[in-house]
Amino acid sequence: MALREEDVVVVGAGIAGLATAVALKRVGVQALVLEKADGLRATGAALSLAPNAWVALDALGVSNKLTSLYLPSSKAYITDVATGITKEVPLSKNEGQGLGPRTVHRKVLLEALAEELPNETIRFSSKLTSIEFESEGPSNILIHLSDGTLIKSKVLVGCDGVHSVVARWLGLSRPVNSGRWAVRGLATFLEGHGLRQDHVQKFVDSGRRAGFDPLNDNDLYWVFTSNFPLPDDHGMAGDPKFILNQVLEKYCKDFPAKYSEVVRRSELSTVSWAPLLFRYPWDVLIGKLSNGGVTVAGDAMHPMTPELGQGGCAALEDAVVLGRHIGELFLKNKGLVAQEVNSAIKGYVNERRWRAASLVTGSYLSGWAQLAGSGGWRKFLRDSIFYRFIYPKFFDSIHYDCGKLPLVPSAQIKD
Repeated sequence: MALREEDVVVVGAGIAGLATAVALKRVGVQALVLEKADGLRATGAALSLAPNAWVALDALGVSNKLTSLYLPSSKAYITDVATGITKEVPLSKNEGQGLGPRTVHRKVLLEALAEELPNETIRFSSKLTSIEFESEGPSNILIHLSDGTLIKSKVLVGCDGVHSVVARWLGLSRPVNSGRWAVRGLATFLEGHGLRQDHVQKFVDSGRRAGFDPLNDNDLYWVFTSNFPLPDDHGMAGDPKFILNQVLEKYCKDFPAKYSEVVRRSELSTVSWAPLLFRYPWDVLIGKLSNGGVTVAGDAMHPMTPELGQGGCAALEDAVVLGRHIGELFLKNKGLVAQEVNSAIKGYVNERRWRAASLVTGSYLSGWAQLAGSGGWRKFLRDSIFYRFIYPKFFDSIHYDCGKLPLVPSAQIKD
C-alpha cells in the first residue's frame, strides 16, 4: 500500500475546500485537496455573494478577479403573485458604494480559487473511504482512499458537502429535510436580456418563492423554491427537460410572463432539482465539530437552506478563520507542529459555532416566513412583520468581518 505524508489534507474541491487550500497557502502551509469527481463541479450554476463573502475573498486575494466581472445588486423587487403588488427592498446599506451582493457564476468562482493553488494541489478521482488515528495517538491522521492510497496527515479538513464522510466520522447528526425543495438554472439571452444588472426580481406566493438575478448583460440566474409535497415518483431529480416542464406548466404557470421567459431560456446542463437540507442549529452549537486535527467546513459543518444566500458566503468565512488559526500556529513554531494542531482547530471551531448556528437559524426562518402564504395572519406575518422588522436584522448579519490572514514572510510560502 502506497503511503504519502502531508501537512494538511482537504476533502472536497468545492468552494469551502478550494478556499481553505488558498487560505493555507497564504500562510505558508501546503494542502492536498482530494476530490472524488474527475474535475471541478459547478452544480447550481451560480450563487449570490453577500458583503461578508467579499471580505473573505479579499483576505484570500481573489476578490479583484471577480469584482470587475459582476456588479453589486442595489435593490430587490418582491412581487406578491396573488395581488400583483410589488415591494422595493434595498440590498445595500449605502446605495452606490458597492456594498450590495453580487451574483457570480459558480464555475468562475471555483476557477478563480483553483488558479491560486500550485500544480498538483488538487487530486481528482480520489474518494475518501475511511479515517483513523495512528496507534500512537491523534497527532497523525491516516486517510484511506478507494484506490488503496494511504495518506498520513497532521490536519484533515472535511469540505465534502452536505453528505460529508468526515462529518459522519466525527459523529455529527445527519442533515434533515426542511420540507422545502428548489430548482435552479441559468438562462442565457444572446441578444441581451435588457434588465438592469443591479436589480433583483423576486416573486412570492402561498408555498412558492422564485426569482432571478442578472449576472451580466446576457446571463440570468433563476431559482424556484416550494414546500409543495411531491409524489414518490416525481422524477424531479432526473431529466432537466422534465424539471423545466414541471416548473413552467405546474408550479409557476400563473407567475408573471417575464419569469416564465427566463425559465424557458435555461441551458439544460445548468438545471437542477434538490431537496433543501439543513443541520439543526443546536447540533452545530453542541455537536462534535472536531477531533484532534480533524474538523469540517462549509456545508459539511453547517448545511443551511438558501433563503439568506449564506451557504457559500459562510464557507468562505470558514476558510479564512481556519487559515488564520493555523497560520498563527505556523508562525509561532516556524512550521506545523502536530502536537499543537489541536489548539488551532479548537480555536477555529469555537469562533465558528455561534456564527454558523445563527446563519442556519436565520436562513430557515427566512424561508419559512417567505413561503408562509398569502392569506390571513401568515400574510400579515410575512409582509408587515418579517419584511419590515425581521428581514433587516438578518440582512445586517451578512455585514460580517471574518478577519484577515496573518502576514507570512514570502520565503516561508511554498509555491
